[in-house]
Amino acid sequence: MPSASGTTPGKLPFVVWVLAAGTFLMGTTEFVVAGLLPELAGDLGVGVSHAGLLITAFAIGMIIGAPAMAMATLRLPQRRTLVLALSVFCLGHLVAALSTSFTVVLLARVITALATGAFWSVGFVVATTAAGPRNATRATGTMIGGLTLANVLGVPIGSFAGQFTGWRGPFWALAVLSGLAAVFIGRFIPAQRQRVEVSLRAEVRALRQGRLWLALGAAMLIMGGVLATYTYVTPLLTDRAGIPAGAVPLVLIAFGVGALGGTTTGGRLGDRRPMATTLTAAAATTLVLLLMIPLSGNPVTATVLVFLMGLTGFTVNPVVTALAMRFAGDAPTLTSALTTSAFNTGVAAGSAIAGTALDSSLGLTGPPLVGTVIAALTLLPLIGLAVSGTSRKGRIVAQSGAHTHARRDEPAQVPSQH
Repeated sequence: MPSASGTTPGKLPFVVWVLAAGTFLMGTTEFVVAGLLPELAGDLGVGVSHAGLLITAFAIGMIIGAPAMAMATLRLPQRRTLVLALSVFCLGHLVAALSTSFTVVLLARVITALATGAFWSVGFVVATTAAGPRNATRATGTMIGGLTLANVLGVPIGSFAGQFTGWRGPFWALAVLSGLAAVFIGRFIPAQRQRVEVSLRAEVRALRQGRLWLALGAAMLIMGGVLATYTYVTPLLTDRAGIPAGAVPLVLIAFGVGALGGTTTGGRLGDRRPMATTLTAAAATTLVLLLMIPLSGNPVTATVLVFLMGLTGFTVNPVVTALAMRFAGDAPTLTSALTTSAFNTGVAAGSAIAGTALDSSLGLTGPPLVGTVIAALTLLPLIGLAVSGTSRKGRIVAQSGAHTHARRDEPAQVPSQH
């Protein structure tokens, strides 16, 4: 029987898969730099830790861009916002691919991140609206699945290509693909009337809930822990584990497979057992990152731990994202943007601190040590959520696919919490 949103429980509408394809491209550009750091550093004349700022800069652009662009485009049709974001994304990659200046490439990354923030903040709302309340966490998991699939295919392919074409090759490819994606999404995303009925005041009012900020804090910390290690995983694998540079993309595939499995697990279990899922996954992530310090000297154990890092870390993502959207009720756009900002605050802070640790006496074990501490801190907001009770007054956004505002007199259904 179809749900109130018009979707069949367990079946996601086609628009969710279209949006996941967009997040695939944007996830690739965010993380492919980790596999190209030596090439980028050598070509642009900077050190490897300095080149890591390209990941930090992208994350900072997402932190600022997601909420800022969400508010700036709040009254624009969603389809127009998504197409415009992909067009700017394409232009940013063209500028980066043509430049020989590290500063210009850094600025291009920030501009690209602004566009990515706009796409994700609107895309998550479109996906959860189309999927309806019963499938909201699955839709969120599928959207994030595009990001994790980028780690399975996009990042390793980009790393392989970078070894033959230089780092500019993957950037050219992303520019072309994002241009095509803009045309594709313009064709398949349903047209909607201008969102004049959306209230900025309602969006801001939704941020008053303490539980929302606990969910955002968990999102920030789990990504900070994982990305602190992942940003500098290439030198860890080559210089400490002794894995040949040509085989590093294969290890990145292992990370991506683990991340995809984690996202799928979180999406499946998140509606039924959100706190048990997130607490277990965060604790497991902390243990995996801790074990990476003594065990990353062996290529086999290093590869297994990189896989487990993706599996455990990315299990948390769809659950805390869906919880944040649930707490936002009928004003999800700014919350969706802030969720994106929270993840990228973790990425920026984690990668920056890890870069400092890499240059310290800790050396290659510095990043996983930083990741361990940050991942352990994730347990604090998750415990706070468990104590407060995630189901109390919580609602998943249940907006009609034809209208961008939910009727205030019809509360959305909430999956039971166990």
